[in-house]
Amino acid sequence: ILLKQNKVQRNLDLTKSNSCAKSSFSSRLGAAADANQPLPTPINIVVMSQPGIPASGGAPIGLQAQNGAARASGSPYTNDYNLKGPVQNALMSSQVSVSQGYNSQLPGSYPHLIPAKTLNPVPGQSNSGGSQTISPLSNYQGPGQTVYRPSVASNPVTPSLRSGPVPQMPLPTSQNPAATPMPSGSFLPGANIPPPLNWQYNYSSQTNHCPRVSSQPTMSGNTNLTSPQYVSSGDTSLQNNFIKSGRVPIGLLKMYPLNFFESPVIFQGFRLFRCTLTSIPQTQALLNKAKLPLGLLLHPFKDLVQLPVVTSSTIVRCRSCRTYINPFVSFLDQRRWKCNLCYRVNDVPEEFMYNPLTRVYGEPHRRPEVQNATIEFMAPSEYMLRPPQPPVYLFVFDVSHNAVETGYLNSVCQSLLDNLDLLPGNTRTKIGFITFDSTIHFYSLQEGLSQPQMLIVSDIEDVFIPMPENLLVNLNESKELVQDLLKTLPQMFTKTLETQSALGPALQAAFKLMSPTGGRMSVFQTQLPTLGVGALKPREEPNQRSSAKEIHLTPSTDFYKKLALDCSGQQVAVDLFLLSGQYSDLASLGCISRYSAGSVYYYPSYHHQHNPVQVQKLQKELQRYLTRKIGFEAVMRIRCTKGLSIHTFHGNFFVRSTDLLSLPNVNPDAGYAVQMSVEESLTDTQLVSFQSALLYTSSKGERRIRVHTLCLPVVSTLNEVFLGADVQAISGLLANMAVDRSVTASLSDARDALVNAVIDSLSAYRSSVLSNQQHGLMVPFSLRLFPLFVLALLKQKSFQTGTNACLDERVFAMCQVKNQPLVYLMLTTHPSLYRVDNLSDEGAVNINDRTIPQPPILQLSVEKLSRDGAFLMDAGSVLMLWVGRNCGQNFLSQVLGVENYALIPQTMTDLPELDTPESARTIAFISWLREQRPFYPILYVIRDESPMKANFLQNMVEDRTESALSYYEFLLHIQQQVNK
Repeated sequence: ILLKQNKVQRNLDLTKSNSCAKSSFSSRLGAAADANQPLPTPINIVVMSQPGIPASGGAPIGLQAQNGAARASGSPYTNDYNLKGPVQNALMSSQVSVSQGYNSQLPGSYPHLIPAKTLNPVPGQSNSGGSQTISPLSNYQGPGQTVYRPSVASNPVTPSLRSGPVPQMPLPTSQNPAATPMPSGSFLPGANIPPPLNWQYNYSSQTNHCPRVSSQPTMSGNTNLTSPQYVSSGDTSLQNNFIKSGRVPIGLLKMYPLNFFESPVIFQGFRLFRCTLTSIPQTQALLNKAKLPLGLLLHPFKDLVQLPVVTSSTIVRCRSCRTYINPFVSFLDQRRWKCNLCYRVNDVPEEFMYNPLTRVYGEPHRRPEVQNATIEFMAPSEYMLRPPQPPVYLFVFDVSHNAVETGYLNSVCQSLLDNLDLLPGNTRTKIGFITFDSTIHFYSLQEGLSQPQMLIVSDIEDVFIPMPENLLVNLNESKELVQDLLKTLPQMFTKTLETQSALGPALQAAFKLMSPTGGRMSVFQTQLPTLGVGALKPREEPNQRSSAKEIHLTPSTDFYKKLALDCSGQQVAVDLFLLSGQYSDLASLGCISRYSAGSVYYYPSYHHQHNPVQVQKLQKELQRYLTRKIGFEAVMRIRCTKGLSIHTFHGNFFVRSTDLLSLPNVNPDAGYAVQMSVEESLTDTQLVSFQSALLYTSSKGERRIRVHTLCLPVVSTLNEVFLGADVQAISGLLANMAVDRSVTASLSDARDALVNAVIDSLSAYRSSVLSNQQHGLMVPFSLRLFPLFVLALLKQKSFQTGTNACLDERVFAMCQVKNQPLVYLMLTTHPSLYRVDNLSDEGAVNINDRTIPQPPILQLSVEKLSRDGAFLMDAGSVLMLWVGRNCGQNFLSQVLGVENYALIPQTMTDLPELDTPESARTIAFISWLREQRPFYPILYVIRDESPMKANFLQNMVEDRTESALSYYEFLLHIQQQVNK
């Protein structure tokens, strides 16, 4: 699902008349376009594979679909941009060398690579948005930097284009193994690679995570490859075996050998650790010149299929910088190894000389710690400040009249009953419950009681804890009382008349109760807090929803942030579930989760009768939330090679020291990002390394350390920097920085800065890399999708204008940007569109004895829709199935179970399970999409007159909306600014 069709590469029809082309363009702009206004001249975009040479010469060629089937008439995704005479250039397909980073193999497809996050490092100030430092998005060094860019001219200059053969690029010195001297007797990446080992080391059998590849040091681990077989430009048969599996982004096939991806464990490395630049510039001056951000995206606690776990009394670390030994250190001899971060020479401990896998003495380089870029250690006692804490779960429920009306207590209590035995933990697991309205209610669950006992505290100004020893109880010992409480709780407040909400005092009480142990606090809130500390007042003005100015994205009180910091200090994380149909000031409430390393869940207009689809979503996500892996009292430190420095962090956490993140809870669905700078010249360095170490307590009471290491080459030329740009990682980091800019400055400033980031980087490429200053928009191959992704961000709910999205929805979208791993962020930003009325088993993949169809991904434009088909849009948190008015009777009856179009229910949110092959394929495909993410996407079946149709069309990123340019117009604007 990560694969996308390349929206930049298009075949242009040179034969259409001017009038036909003009009509096509007007229809593309939609009703908002005025046919009487002058149309812009055609844009000229050249995708470059190396300086001054277009990526491909000659006429456009027929493109291949994702399943490898040939298209006789060129790409199925064509648009007419020929508005006023012959078009002087088509967006060319590209054939580039292996060394050029994340390159697309198939001309008609583009890699939906897992995102990351970064931008140019600039001094900033502290903010309240979850980042500890703010770096202005477009604050690049140099004169002429402006925040505002003029609007698109109606008649930009359209230059001519030269095309010609593309010579193959030689490998840069840092990526060419023949040009990289190997010290005698060293165990650098690529030297004396042992075969992969299925090893057992105190834990279950694990396979090698990332064996090394000598010809490409830009990877997150080792690869065991003796004869690398790289995919050639035209070798689609081999590619599609991997592409259709859904595991490998096409672009990665250019960088790595085919068999590098055969193990699912190996590909996991790319989801765990991403850098915005896969070739690190030697100096800060070179980085500044590129106008590209340098940073990392981490998904450190991701669920892994296989994870090597090492139990040893000695964890080998550098004596100077405390780096954990990893595959990228070098062994000077059997007794000494050199750190790859600070270059200190360390002694090899005697115990490390013995390899438990081979049972051979004197092979430290074959130990699992030096064979796996991702590994987990069982920590000895010196890594503990106190005995590991027990798993503690406290649930805090809003039981005011508004909350009871929504009926959420029934769903939550039932989910808890169903999953009580599946809560992560052991015999020490503790659980407790608090409810609140205008007063606070505690529940004594002491062993020996015949039924739960309610204790009411009405003094919310000075909250105290009654009988603290009986409120958090051992789950195994008091399970029957807990079950009785969960069964009776939904009925206890059905006749309540209390409309007030004392959330602040309830949080204070919960904090006092959990302080001695730490743990996870799950808070369910349905309205604006109105009583006691933390009370809030409505700030949203509905008539200003569409404006980019004067929206309240900053907290109205610092109470929730201060309480979150107190919670963090006592190892308590707070997860907030907001189930509300009215404004609840999530900008203020969200701070309780942001600074305590918790998560925010938002269910707008939740009601058990009026909105059953939200009930289903809550139940599914609660099941995942209650049963997923969890780490307690965690800290994470990120280290990098000497000369690099980290200056800004993004995510939900508190920075305890300059580089130590406090994470009272860590969960497998949270992502983090960091921004970096080059403090000292890396001239004498060929490789740089990054290492994250996450120390946490497992739910079983074990202290563990999960370590990820990444190694990348250093380059000295601007061209190599651009070749190694990871466009999704860059877009993801820009999104994080734009959220910070929205909070500290304004939404319009953030939008301007996103556009400026594209203009500045492409201007730098044009002025500093290209030898021939050709007319048109010159784009490096690696950044060919940069304008599209930024336009998609501008239309994302976090940053869009001109819509009636409520303020809480916008703030929640911003929370997701800051906390989601990049792969989910990119899917939300740039959805996937499939045609599903003609699914077949051709090109399908088999997963667990299931056949999953793999339809091609379409451009996000209404031009790709037809009234005789059905189209599924995967927008991350929501799935929308649009059914055309003239859709075939076979799909209506065999999949939807209706006789004709008019009988499709307006509120259809589930597909019937029919005994037909068409139904089985469609349900299998949708189920497979849902399984790819930790949250539960709702399915909406949309007819032409459905209210959800507007949401469906809003996600057509390439089309003009009431307040945003089409992709074509946006490219015109970028071209005009770059060519100034």
